[in-house]
Amino acid sequence: MGRTSDADQRLMDAALFLLWGESFGSVTVDDICRRANVRKGSFYHFFESKSDLAVKALDRMWQEYRPQLDEMFAPSIPPVERIRNYCQNTYALQEALRDEHGRVLGCVMCALGSEIGTRDDAIRDKVRSMLEDVRDYWVKAIADAQDEGSIPPGDTPNKVRCAIAFYEGLVAQARLHNDLGLISDLADQVCDHLRVNESVAVR
Repeated sequence: MGRTSDADQRLMDAALFLLWGESFGSVTVDDICRRANVRKGSFYHFFESKSDLAVKALDRMWQEYRPQLDEMFAPSIPPVERIRNYCQNTYALQEALRDEHGRVLGCVMCALGSEIGTRDDAIRDKVRSMLEDVRDYWVKAIADAQDEGSIPPGDTPNKVRCAIAFYEGLVAQARLHNDLGLISDLADQVCDHLRVNESVAVR
């Protein structure tokens, strides 16, 4: 029996490493192949283009990440704790990426989406779908927190939109300034933004 090739997996790993650490525009197919130690001909056997590879790499990343989101936002966990879990996980991930790449990388979805969202429909649609899925977790957590009284009542969709924008803005600033200190208390900052009543929040 012939040896099963893992070239496509190595190419996706290399793409995420380079695209997250650099930019879509600056990274070439040759760069990805070199990082993956895969011949260029093999690249085009698995992927039609750099855009096709990016979409499939993001999809694989999402499939691997979603079970972690399910765990962080499990309905059995108090709603404010779910939000804190997500923020703390973000900081831990950014710290690990900083140690690997030598700088703060921020959110790969926001980085790619903002860089080429108007120029590549496939990547834009994939990023948008992933962000909408993340939003669903926030909606449930904030709605549950409102029900228990730990977050003030009001327009839930608007609260979610503003909270995510606040969260993403802080992570983007950490990338821009290459300073993890800006999100070392990310959970507290987000909870303050949401006006969480800690005396009511279920623990």
